[in-house]
Amino acid sequence: MLVFANHQFLILLLLVPVIPLLYALMRSLRTSRLRRIGDERLVRQLMPSWSGAKGWVRVILFSLAFMFFVIGLSRPQIGAKLQERETRGAEIMICLDVSNSMLAQDYSPNRLERAKLAISRITDRLQDDRIGLVIFAGTSFVQLPITNDYVSAKMFLNSISTESVPVQGTAIGDAILTAARSFSVQSEKSRAIIVITDGENHEDDPVEAAKQAADMGAKVYTIGVGSLRGEPIPMDGELLKDKDGNIVVTHLDESTLQKVALAGNGAYVHAGNEEFGLNPIINDLNKLEEEYYKSVVFEEYDEQYALFFGIALALLVIESLIGSRRWKRRLFE
Repeated sequence: MLVFANHQFLILLLLVPVIPLLYALMRSLRTSRLRRIGDERLVRQLMPSWSGAKGWVRVILFSLAFMFFVIGLSRPQIGAKLQERETRGAEIMICLDVSNSMLAQDYSPNRLERAKLAISRITDRLQDDRIGLVIFAGTSFVQLPITNDYVSAKMFLNSISTESVPVQGTAIGDAILTAARSFSVQSEKSRAIIVITDGENHEDDPVEAAKQAADMGAKVYTIGVGSLRGEPIPMDGELLKDKDGNIVVTHLDESTLQKVALAGNGAYVHAGNEEFGLNPIINDLNKLEEEYYKSVVFEEYDEQYALFFGIALALLVIESLIGSRRWKRRLFE
């Protein structure tokens, strides 16, 4: 399979047929000037060694050299074979709350966007660890299965909003169990679940879920997002109100999150605007026993640009050696 890493340069191939066309135009203008000077045949007799055919040969060689140079510039690659690789690290499932309360603006620009930024920065620090993403509100689902493809992780992360889960609410327990079931069968010891939420659970028992996750070999960490004093929730340019017309205020439930972390053999961190709380947790995860993982990936492509650059250079050397004089009919005169 042949692919081009810099395929945008292939548009320059449109210039290849233009080169001989410009040369033909130049030859035509030259002939017209000769005719204005005098008899064309007489002028040619005054230049017996000049070869018109060699001019065309040189132009064709130059056009081919330009074509191969452009192809080389586009970095042709071959390969794309599946290869099994073995890496060593931990598996981390992040559970991100996307309920409407995460739109509160006690963090800049709001709780959800600040959490996404923190996750993105942590992804930049990972090397061989594997990461997955569960999003939850009134229910939960796996947004990104466990992987070491950090580029895809960021792409999925950018697409998350409060509309990603249609059922509103905050089912922390359901999210923890979803994450616990999403680890690969290869991991047994180095499993971690990080729950990022304001802690206002309305649906289930997150403490019991954390105990079940711990029994499955995973540590459960919680990061509390929000202020203790409470914050209103902006929705569609206004503040969210309940059915009685009162402004809804969301508070951080630290007590629940601390209990969840304790039951899950992890730790609780209150997120700040500067230090969100993921860094100390990741530092703690680095102390986990690393495990070996096998995964099937595409091996790197073999670069082929040097071959095309070499052909282009050879054609240019030949073109420069041809000259513009006629070939002599006899070796000795």
